[in-house]
Amino acid sequence: MNETRRSILGALDDGPISGPELAEGLDISRAAVWKHVEELRDAGFEIESGGDGYVLAGVAAYNGPAVEYGLDAPFTVEYYDSIGSTNDRARELATAGVADVAVLADEQIGGRGRLDREWAAPAGGVWLSVVSRPSIAPARAPLYTLAAAVATTRAAREAGVDARIKWPNDVVVPVDDTAYRKLAGILTEMEGETDRVEWLAVGIGVNANIDTADLPESATSVRAEAGDVDRRVFVQRLLEEFDAYRTDLDAVVPAWREHALTIGQRVRVDRPSGELVGDAVDVTDAGALVVETDDGRVTVSAGDCEHLRPV
Repeated sequence: MNETRRSILGALDDGPISGPELAEGLDISRAAVWKHVEELRDAGFEIESGGDGYVLAGVAAYNGPAVEYGLDAPFTVEYYDSIGSTNDRARELATAGVADVAVLADEQIGGRGRLDREWAAPAGGVWLSVVSRPSIAPARAPLYTLAAAVATTRAAREAGVDARIKWPNDVVVPVDDTAYRKLAGILTEMEGETDRVEWLAVGIGVNANIDTADLPESATSVRAEAGDVDRRVFVQRLLEEFDAYRTDLDAVVPAWREHALTIGQRVRVDRPSGELVGDAVDVTDAGALVVETDDGRVTVSAGDCEHLRPV
């Protein structure tokens, strides 16, 4: 967001303020104040003019400036009404050296999940990719995926959804002891060397204000579970939680365990080395799943996990 417009919004936070007071405080002309106010109105900020000056009545928009306003996390938001893939754009920004940017879209027309699976991303959802340049070893990169899962789960629970986490990267809503419907998915991509991460692009897709008729049968949405959510506030809370955990990676796994649906479940994990069946008993400090099998405990760092009914 333009710094002058950010300063105007900050001044409006303290109550009504006149054009001349804004001009003097920002060292710009009154005409410039009027122009910036009009641009803020065009961006969806409901700024009213009265006898006491300008008043911010509300923020109805869902776009970059609206999400940045009041966001308690150091992200710049790049918004699109429609985009092929927010992760593709995030990779472009990352390779150009950018950091701490959140690419946000109302809809994706080329969304994808793990293993390049198609991901339905219609208008009304939260389609978001966050670019980070952390000073960590590649072995700790999976914690960013778990952090995103925790952040998404917390934002969904604040919206009234009984959200839980299915290892490693799905946010789901339980139906019964073993069944669930998918609410959100996470796809993390990275570039780095053997000893360090160059960048991470964490893609988060949430079925927010979407009718279940527009989703696969195995999916659900915030709308279906708890009614429509203010997506601007939802994204802010998600980014704030993600920022808190990416700066405190030691807190990620305990928080993940707190919301985990997978721990305690009978699971089948499809791995590159073959299928594994057993009881999920824990996750390691690096985010790997620990499975108790008939032949002993096995630690799984990657794979597709399915919950099974108990034997």
